[in-house]
Amino acid sequence: MRPNDDVRYLTPIAVDTTKKKYCRFKKSKIKFIDYKDAQFLKKFLNEQGKILPRRLTGTSLKFQRKVSQSVKRARHLALLPYVVDNLK
Repeated sequence: MRPNDDVRYLTPIAVDTTKKKYCRFKKSKIKFIDYKDAQFLKKFLNEQGKILPRRLTGTSLKFQRKVSQSVKRARHLALLPYVVDNLK
C-alpha cells in the first residue's frame, strides 16, 4: 500500500456526533397545537407533504398524536395540501 491511500477499517468507527433529540413541545411548555397555524405545521411535513415520524423530529408520542391530528384537520380544511411536488 502507498502511504497516501485512505485507511480502511472492517467496521465503521463509532463517532458520537448525533445531538440529543428532545420534544420541542415539552421544552417550550406548549399544551395546545393549533390546526389553523399552517406555517408551524409545515415544520412537521417533508417535501412531499407527508408527516415526519417521531424518530426524525424527536417529538414525544403524546404530542406526535396531536401534531398528526392537527395536520389532518388542516388538510381537510385545505390549509395544507394532501400531496405536493415541492412544499418547502
